[in-house]
Amino acid sequence: MKLSEREVLDVARLARLRLSEGEVSRFLKELDSILTYMDMLGEVDTAGIEPTVHVHPVTNALRPDLGVPSQGIADALGNAPVVHGNAFEVPRVIEED
Repeated sequence: MKLSEREVLDVARLARLRLSEGEVSRFLKELDSILTYMDMLGEVDTAGIEPTVHVHPVTNALRPDLGVPSQGIADALGNAPVVHGNAFEVPRVIEED
């Protein structure tokens, strides 16, 4: 797959990157080699191979679910700058039309 400079600049714009001309040519070569390698991987026959998530067999390492008392409301709101009833009061961030 051959990339164009325009495509590299489009990707840079989407990533909010400003690239110099030298960087554009460098990334053009690097991205083209990555995509060429991906094309090569696409040619590998994977018929009959089960998809895997991990290379090694992994089981969930979860801690036991223990019921414990939660933090009290007074304790949770103790350092709040402004409290309204039993909740934190915060400034409005969404404007209503």
